Amino acid sequence: MAAAKTLVIVESPSKAKTIGKFLGSRYKVVASVGHVRDLPKSKLGIVLPEDLENNSETDKTADREAFDPQYINIRGKGDVIKELKKEAKKASKIYLATDPDREGEAISWHLAYLLGIDENTPCRVVFNEITAKTVKEAVKNPRPIDLNLVDAQQARRVLDRLVGYLISPLLWRKISRGLSAGRVQSAALKIICDREKEIQAFVPEEFWTIETVFKKGRKFSAKLATRKGEKISLKNKEESDAVLAELEKGSYTVGSVEEKDRIRKPAPPYTTSSMQQDAANKLNFSTRKTMMVAQQLYEGVEIKGMGTIGLVSYIRTDSVRISGEARGAAKAFILDNFGEEYYGGSFFANRKKDVQDAHEAIRPSNVTLVPDDIKGQLSKDQYNLYKLIWQRFVASQMAPAKMKTVSVGISNGEYGFKATGSKIIFDGFLKAGLSFKGDGDDKWLPELAVGEQLEPVDIKAEQNFTQPPARFTEASLVKDLEEKEIGRPSTYAPIVATLIDRKYIKKEKKNLVPTNLGFTVTDMMSEYFKEIVDVGFTARMEEGLDDIETKNIRWKKIIEDYYGTLRDELEHANEAIPKLEPEVELTGEKCPECGRDLAVKRSRFGTFIGCTGYPECKFTKSIVKTIDVKCPACGGDIVIKRGKKGKVFYGCSNYPACNQVYWDRPTGKKCPECGSMLVEKKGKNTKMACSNKECNYKE
Repeated sequence: MAAAKTLVIVESPSKAKTIGKFLGSRYKVVASVGHVRDLPKSKLGIVLPEDLENNSETDKTADREAFDPQYINIRGKGDVIKELKKEAKKASKIYLATDPDREGEAISWHLAYLLGIDENTPCRVVFNEITAKTVKEAVKNPRPIDLNLVDAQQARRVLDRLVGYLISPLLWRKISRGLSAGRVQSAALKIICDREKEIQAFVPEEFWTIETVFKKGRKFSAKLATRKGEKISLKNKEESDAVLAELEKGSYTVGSVEEKDRIRKPAPPYTTSSMQQDAANKLNFSTRKTMMVAQQLYEGVEIKGMGTIGLVSYIRTDSVRISGEARGAAKAFILDNFGEEYYGGSFFANRKKDVQDAHEAIRPSNVTLVPDDIKGQLSKDQYNLYKLIWQRFVASQMAPAKMKTVSVGISNGEYGFKATGSKIIFDGFLKAGLSFKGDGDDKWLPELAVGEQLEPVDIKAEQNFTQPPARFTEASLVKDLEEKEIGRPSTYAPIVATLIDRKYIKKEKKNLVPTNLGFTVTDMMSEYFKEIVDVGFTARMEEGLDDIETKNIRWKKIIEDYYGTLRDELEHANEAIPKLEPEVELTGEKCPECGRDLAVKRSRFGTFIGCTGYPECKFTKSIVKTIDVKCPACGGDIVIKRGKKGKVFYGCSNYPACNQVYWDRPTGKKCPECGSMLVEKKGKNTKMACSNKECNYKE
């Protein structure tokens, strides 16, 4: 009979596959596929104080407390749980190796409950990166489940459930079905709406700038800065023309030349939020996409000669700290590849004592795996994000870049001009592949001496207007949420996605723009649930939730304090808020069944067209999106459709009379060889191909 194996339970199948290869045949590694127990979707699932007050004396003595979560096995996880129990019975030992954060600790706690594992025994295994060395070391050093971490997660889950499940039905009744409120979501929406109101209220003011161009060997320019030593402000063309007239009468003299050496220090390695911001700004990734690709890099990628390994450390962290081992590896790499003068060895401290400091910053698991060396083994997105993480980490341990700057003051009568220039004299951490925006040798000024006369070759006056505050992008919203200490980096991606899904905001290019519905919900929340949307209150609540983990605060006490206010606000709002008539967006069409107007309607399943005579008339039809391509068979519009499993395809709008269909997006262009429709392809070397399977034409 085969010896019993040690069972190791992780969250994802890909992670299980990677770790299984490291641990070998004496271990069985399986996946829980995320959470196995959670609050029920069909009801609140939390014991409220009034539930205990309203129950009979017998029920009161039951082993229940206010705010107890009523967990159930997640629907659809029955087979997974059954398999986990089966493997647990056969195992000689069980280790719970879910992610090293609050959420992962809670999953391990739920698994321990289901499998009958004593949470106080050394059953919990954590590792910050998925490499053979760290995983094997972690398995040798198990610990009990950290109940402070579990309580911190439970507090967040219960608090978010109370806000979502108690306020959302009110929004359904008063505004429209399918809406939702959230503890962090609602505060984030208010931030976006407040910014839009600032933009709408903004009144631009005119101002003028004057710039003089000189030439000494090469052209350089100086901007008008002062008059009689005071900062100058030109409000209109008349003022600008008056200054130009005076400047033309005078001459330009170099009044001061000041050179300075300065250094530019490298940024710390990535936290979750700084990675999300950079990926948005440099790679045009959404926060959701960034976390998806980062998860792939963390869980494991097949690398030739090394097998499947995790390329980066754990991706959900607020810390900029890195381990001594990682620092040592970076130092060796920098000395070998760049030289001793390029090593800086900086230590980075967190801005505040952070509960997530148990994790390191995000860094490569093996710094010697240079992105370009493994480029062909990664997808395009994986390569781009890995390169960003690798460069940031390596640069963080390199020497500062050294700059020389020059500032020149030029006078013309009572007017003072300023010209500046800079150049890099030692590239330092830039050697890792980074760059300074706008810095370079081309900005260096020619040699100038005090008292030197300069001849202008051009003088330009330009009209300008003050600009309103910029709309939030995903990157700038993440930065603002982090600065205001609202939510946690791991929640930023789903927050933005939820706001878009609920139609509270929309994306215009990269900008996040609130909709009328978003304003309506925010205005109502601001009036009746002030604390939930208040930035300061939300930040203080975050701090209180962190204290559960770090200061052993009783988590139900925080919920109790919060719930008292929430209950009072709910009672008032329910009575005071008038029911809003939903906006009707008519299509201009008539219902084919009853003749009433058709309108665009929304449900939790999406947008559709329905009869305004509902519920008497239940006619509906889907909204069809065309792609501006005509059907070659009948001349109808080619429209975007979805199959039963959600897969997108393209078909004729005259279906079923015409059954023309394409699985790739038609271009409207004819194949030069057979005359069939050319379709778009997403291959590396092929952009278009013939839709005729018997024709091999490609472009």
